Amino acid sequence: MAAMKYLVSLIGVVLILEALPYVAFPEAMQNWLKQLAEMNPAVLRVLGLLAMGVGLLLCYITQRTDLL
Repeated sequence: MAAMKYLVSLIGVVLILEALPYVAFPEAMQNWLKQLAEMNPAVLRVLGLLAMGVGLLLCYITQRTDLL
């Protein structure tokens, strides 16, 4: 049960962090999203894979090592 509570809290934190730029800089986010829409899908795919890899690495480091 504690793991589920932790997971739901973690999802909440992710949503808060994802929403901050939209609340703080809505015009800049609109411009950025327009630029994103014009990008080549292959570039977006590579950037997404890189971000996912960094996220997985961070999860591994925090869960399996004593570095942090």
